[in-house]
Amino acid sequence: MFEASEKSKDLQVRLSRFMDRHIYPNEQAYAAQREAASERFAPLPLVEELKELARAEGLWNLFIPPAHAEFSSCGGLSNFDYAPLAEMMGRVLWSAEVFNCNAPDTGNMEVLMKYATRAQQATWLTPLLNGEIRSSYAMTEPQVASSDATNIELRIERDGEQWVLNGRKWFITGAMNTRTRIFIVMGKSDPDNPDRHRQQTQVLVPRDTPGVTLVRPLTTLGYDDAPLGHAEISFENVRVPLDHVLLGEGRGFEIAQGRLGPGRMHHCMRLVGAAQRSLELACRRAESRSTFGRKLSQHQSVREDIARTFSEIQMLRLLILSTCRKMDEVGAQDARDMIAACKTSVPIMVQTIIDRCMQIHGAGGLTDDFFMAEAFSYARWCRQADGPDQVHLMALGKQIIARVADGQGV
Repeated sequence: MFEASEKSKDLQVRLSRFMDRHIYPNEQAYAAQREAASERFAPLPLVEELKELARAEGLWNLFIPPAHAEFSSCGGLSNFDYAPLAEMMGRVLWSAEVFNCNAPDTGNMEVLMKYATRAQQATWLTPLLNGEIRSSYAMTEPQVASSDATNIELRIERDGEQWVLNGRKWFITGAMNTRTRIFIVMGKSDPDNPDRHRQQTQVLVPRDTPGVTLVRPLTTLGYDDAPLGHAEISFENVRVPLDHVLLGEGRGFEIAQGRLGPGRMHHCMRLVGAAQRSLELACRRAESRSTFGRKLSQHQSVREDIARTFSEIQMLRLLILSTCRKMDEVGAQDARDMIAACKTSVPIMVQTIIDRCMQIHGAGGLTDDFFMAEAFSYARWCRQADGPDQVHLMALGKQIIARVADGQGV
């Protein structure tokens, strides 16, 4: 059941070799370049160099599913086959960009593959696939509970041959990056529609459109996540042509549902990689440090923490692979129960795992000397990204109860 394809196995070997040769040895160089950069949200030369190496080795756009194989150099990978690759990338938080497999671009590219016109794809998808530009997905708003997407208030109104946007978005990932050129913006175009899921529309807004203002960068637990960054954005009488609409007026909620499922899973895949690396670091730390006359690894409490962490990572990995298998068989919509189970289990458990491994590192675990503090921030952030835990738990519980009540079983 959990046997990867030969294609995936080959890519795992090649990706692992690339990580050993080019990613891990450059972690300090990456940190130094980021610290020395005059513009924190500009692309780093090191990453641009590594991108060329990754492309040359065929480790590029690995996230693309078989349904869109025409956009993939390797013919597309199932969710199941991509999972171990994304896990490897999660071991170094910035590495996914090297392979053009980074959020939010992967989700945005899938939106453009699924819903964009040929002209829209030529303008925006092609340069994204080539890694020439970056993108953002603008949905969350500061003044309303955006966990209920029907609450969003940014107005999208038609005026002749243009859409006019007015409103504010925040925590828009990637918006601060200087290479970001396009925003996919979700707003309310028909607020009086009795079907609340037909009130929203999504449009493509070039970043340099008049009226688009980056209000401020935002942080997550003190990290500004440069050079990616998250931003608060103001849209004031922003005008774009009618042909910048995605799929059609009133189809915004539909697009959001189609986009977020795979993206949630990609985060979970990467988080397991971060957890696995944290465990390995904790084991090495436990062998290298001594307290009260013996190594940390000889203390019962440390051994229990290591054992518990190992078991939890195995459980998470199996949950993810089971979910990926179901997504490949029936599609993301019909696998939404398993996606919700991952979304509500993986980030919070990885957060606990990393915290445990940080504790074994003592004060060092709280510093940037190790990757765990930033990885902890990422895990905590993922509990809000693509919908907070509570919303998914509510939907999953409702779905399970209904199935049992209907005699289907869990």
